[in-house]
Amino acid sequence: MNLLEEDFSNNKENKTKNIIKIIIVFIILIVIAIVGLLSYMMYLEGTVLRVYVNDAENAEVKNLLVFEEDGTIYVPVRAISTYLGYNSYSGEYSNRSEDNSKCYVESQEEVTNLTLNSNKIYKLNLEKNDNNYTYIYMDKPVKAINGELYITTDGMQKVFNTAFSYDQENNRITIYTVPYLVSSYSNTILDYGYTKLSENFENEKAILQNMLVVTDDKYYGVINASDGTQILECKYDDIQYQEATGDFIVSSNNKYGIMGTDKKTKVNINYDNIELMDYDTGLYLVRRNNRYGVIDLNGGNIIYAENDRIGVDISRFEENDLKTGYILVGNLIPVMKNNKWGLFDIKGNQVVDFEYDSFGYIANNNREATNLLVIPNYNVIVACLDERYTLLNTSGEQPIRAFVDDIYMEISGGEKHYKMIANDKEYDVEEYLDRLGVQPVTNHTNTTSNTEQSNTTSNKETNNGVNNQTVEENREQNNEEQQRNEGDQNNGDQQINEGNQNNGEAQNAE
Repeated sequence: MNLLEEDFSNNKENKTKNIIKIIIVFIILIVIAIVGLLSYMMYLEGTVLRVYVNDAENAEVKNLLVFEEDGTIYVPVRAISTYLGYNSYSGEYSNRSEDNSKCYVESQEEVTNLTLNSNKIYKLNLEKNDNNYTYIYMDKPVKAINGELYITTDGMQKVFNTAFSYDQENNRITIYTVPYLVSSYSNTILDYGYTKLSENFENEKAILQNMLVVTDDKYYGVINASDGTQILECKYDDIQYQEATGDFIVSSNNKYGIMGTDKKTKVNINYDNIELMDYDTGLYLVRRNNRYGVIDLNGGNIIYAENDRIGVDISRFEENDLKTGYILVGNLIPVMKNNKWGLFDIKGNQVVDFEYDSFGYIANNNREATNLLVIPNYNVIVACLDERYTLLNTSGEQPIRAFVDDIYMEISGGEKHYKMIANDKEYDVEEYLDRLGVQPVTNHTNTTSNTEQSNTTSNKETNNGVNNQTVEENREQNNEEQQRNEGDQNNGDQQINEGNQNNGEAQNAE
């Protein structure tokens, strides 16, 4: 081989090596670019919010979320309900309407009512046979966005019985419904030595607080959902989780008491039945030896268990929009003893003796009349004695100090009007109470609207009749009206009572 051929061979080998080097560098650059691209894609992936409902990604629910500047997340009540196993409607469950300032959601087991600007939600357990609602509070009131009702994620958990978590680091939101969680834990409890979860709907809600109500087919207990440690031993005949308080009503040998999650006994197990009456006051209805009473959460007697009945059947007064028959007009507990009704306040003071035959008016002959129990704008209750009627206020007093033939409700054009008949003469109850100087409840929504409407009508009539009346004359007129109030009440009650007396004398003569 000559020198020329040798140089050509060396050049060819060097070129091959250079090409290989270039290819290697190119491959390395491609790998670096791919790694960088993947890293960037992973970064972008981490900045995209993902929402999972029952472990399935749900872009529709993600698009419903509204993030406020303070970090609060709101959800539209009606739009999100279908994704969480609920139906939703405008108005109230017990008073169907198209009122967009209210709505309710409904599942097979429960109905929940919500109202604009209120953080108080009312729940009705459809598995029970009564019409008494329970209630709990959300962290913030219902708000309106573009005419739709929205609640926070805390509200969503309480309204729809869901678990919500937001992993901000991974930009991931997870939502779980109770039925899904029940299914998830059904096999887990077998490893903890229990047969199954309680199938009671209220008990299933305990899952949202990381607790499981379990049974071994004989007794019931409560365990920690994460590790199976006992919260309440599996030794009770029955357990009822209380969503509002977080406690458990437990039974043993047909007696009931209340246990806390700290295993402390709040109410001894010695009652035939216990039921939460009111969350704010912490009052419970108890039954012992077929007699009823009221206790507080410490087991102290508010009303001794010596009565025939406590609370009225509000199913007979559907148009009154009542949420419970245990506490009326915010303060009074109806109690029956020896077939006579009286009233206690929520502190246990008896404000009305056992002297009335019933509370409420049941319409019979008057076709336009509707059953009536309370007049909410004035916080008064209809009471019946010897088939005649009167009103009782929150102090147990009679504002009209008389008995009349009827006190009932009429509904016209969707508006409620309260009427009473005395001596064959019809009176508007609210106008009559106004004339007697009885003050309406200022924080009641309907009171405000009715008062404004009444004032508007009165002002129009005054302006048409006396355009030149001065401010001083108005003041003098108001003073005169105020001075006449006591006289009006005495005269009005006297007229009704005189009519009652004459009617009684006529009946006796016959």
